[in-house]
Amino acid sequence: MTCPNHQQEPSADPATRTILDQLATLTHHGMVVDAPPGAGKTTLVAEAACALAHPGAPCAVFTQTNAQADELVRRLTRLDPHLSVARLASSQYAVPDSLLTRPRVQVSTRVQNLTTAHVIVGTAMKWATVTDRHWPWAIVDEAYQMRSSTLLRTAGHFDQILFVGDPGQLDPFSQTDTSDWRGLPHHPVTSAAAVVLDHNPDLPVHSLPVSWRLPPSAVPLISKAFYPSTTFRAGTTQAQRTLALTIRAIKRTPLDEAIEHAAHTGWALLELPARYTHRIDLEALHTVLGLAERLLLRGATTTCERDPESKTLTAADIAIGTAHSLQAEHLRSLQAQHYPRLHGITIDTANRLQGHECAVTLVLHPLSGRMDASAFHLEAGRLCVLTSRHRHACIVVARAGITDILDTHPGDEPVDLGTPPKSPDGWEANHIVLEHLADHTIRS
Repeated sequence: MTCPNHQQEPSADPATRTILDQLATLTHHGMVVDAPPGAGKTTLVAEAACALAHPGAPCAVFTQTNAQADELVRRLTRLDPHLSVARLASSQYAVPDSLLTRPRVQVSTRVQNLTTAHVIVGTAMKWATVTDRHWPWAIVDEAYQMRSSTLLRTAGHFDQILFVGDPGQLDPFSQTDTSDWRGLPHHPVTSAAAVVLDHNPDLPVHSLPVSWRLPPSAVPLISKAFYPSTTFRAGTTQAQRTLALTIRAIKRTPLDEAIEHAAHTGWALLELPARYTHRIDLEALHTVLGLAERLLLRGATTTCERDPESKTLTAADIAIGTAHSLQAEHLRSLQAQHYPRLHGITIDTANRLQGHECAVTLVLHPLSGRMDASAFHLEAGRLCVLTSRHRHACIVVARAGITDILDTHPGDEPVDLGTPPKSPDGWEANHIVLEHLADHTIRS
């Protein structure tokens, strides 16, 4: 089950190797692979695509965003330079020039033009426009973020499908009101992977048991709060991941205390005075940007299994995560006006940070400054994404009083018949995270 000229190397990960071996003899209509943050989902998808590719019957790969599709094409060409890879793109999307000029990479808006490809990569929404075609295999990347309605429009084109995803992160969402479909088996915004498992209880399910992103300091908390039924471990040791500050602070501020504590333990909560605020809390936004700037001014350096020699932290190694797009937009504006050293930093919402990886993550807590705990702000997947992007340390910024908000939250969200309870529960996950951060709190 390999494409021409491709010499499949044994995977370094035994779990991945086991999955690839079983794909060759799979008799079910599909397989589901659950994976925690940084467990090697993209590596598995790329290796599986190579293993399943046939001349004349390409393996189709679904991604959830154009950026993921482009990156997967790059990964495939690095994995096997002889592989013929196609990028199926929307006519409204400008494929990067770096892909257009790559040898053995085809780009087209029509699948009919990609008959010589071994692997075809496109977004789920683009694949949903394809009709009158049939292939043996498809792979769905980030399957828990794909809508069941999209799967319904595409599943009939394939004999077997490999679903790979992270069950702890954000569910699919829609700007359209979906309340009329809640609890119904044909709810169109249900996770594709969840629907497949509901209707195919005998489908084989595997797990990737190692996170290669998260440091040993992060795995116990992330596992307990967001993956209560899945056991995984860090792929590195504490000695392999270090974050150090090479420049001493002349006058230590709470910002310095927070980054020093995070460098030592992997976590910090910089707590601002309790106050109800508007969604745009300028003090909190400046605090987050100030933390990023202090990391650079203090000469932060990192070492890891990829770079055992000391590497100086840059703005591009830092990500700032928020709950709302308005907060992210305001942070970008403040950064451009007042924090020129942070040019190149990543600032975005949890929804758009899914799949992102960085050395240090700075998080504006979704419940900071709020008077209540709405379902949106309690969403466990949102907090999971925000606190699981880092390789070295995560610093959370929040106003005091979140625990009180959780304790007084009435929990009056409607219960819909036919809808299984969320696991993990957002209220419980938030409490677990705050209990952990209580030992890592610096008060401003």
